[in-house]
Amino acid sequence: MPTNLMIRGRCFQWGQQTYLMGVLNVTPDSFSDGGEFNSTAAAIAQAQALVAAGANIIDVGGQSTKPGAEQITVAEELERVLPVVMALRSGINIPISVDTTRADVARASVAAGADMINDISGGTFDSEMLPTVASLGVPIVLMHIRGNPQTMQQQTDYQDLIAEIYNFLAKQIAAAITVGIDQQKIIIDPGIGFAKNYEQNLEIFRRLGSLRSLNCPILVGPSRKSFIGRILNQPDPKARVWGTAAACCAAIFNGADILRVHDVKEMRDVSLVADALYRQEAQG
Repeated sequence: MPTNLMIRGRCFQWGQQTYLMGVLNVTPDSFSDGGEFNSTAAAIAQAQALVAAGANIIDVGGQSTKPGAEQITVAEELERVLPVVMALRSGINIPISVDTTRADVARASVAAGADMINDISGGTFDSEMLPTVASLGVPIVLMHIRGNPQTMQQQTDYQDLIAEIYNFLAKQIAAAITVGIDQQKIIIDPGIGFAKNYEQNLEIFRRLGSLRSLNCPILVGPSRKSFIGRILNQPDPKARVWGTAAACCAAIFNGADILRVHDVKEMRDVSLVADALYRQEAQG
């Protein structure tokens, strides 16, 4: 696996520490914080708070991807994302990621100052996404999904869950490299909660290490998700911080390189201790 990646002058040294991607949803309908940061001023304040709390990357999303989320137009997505990216670029110096499945949004976001693309479809929803990212020369996160946010929860019938995730990601890595994306700029995500039921989400954590042989850094996004709510009998996503902490620990111990989280301050403490326990021993 590549040992490091430079993004906006920052060196991400894979295997040395866990990196935190702070979630910034500029949507009215995201599952845990929809409507809270969908004005530019509120989004900037939240991004600054995430940076101060220890985020290594800010991930800006203008299209909710929760189960059943309504699809918005490209124009609406651009209207939500671009003013925030432009305002953040002049105000923060850490990498900015944009969470989108659309090549047009990716291109405009990078022109506005974004540094990488996080595509929940792994480059499958828009046939222009991978060639566009190749031409932009930026890193991309390729996530596993079946169906789309409207249909994905009806598509959890796997013969072999981990093998299917592995094969999908291997295929998309190959497709990305074929169109000219540098393998060192590819990050993979097993897609917790995306076309996965409760038991399948738990299995991904237990078997996350199987994805290491794809030779790409692994991003995991467990933050506040419904599988944690089910374990804790906790319907309020914001009250799932401790459960998220446990899931983050499990992800680190099983090979995650980046955690995509809402609660950066708390997960920074979790990752610092987990890294000291796990990585320093592994390197020693």
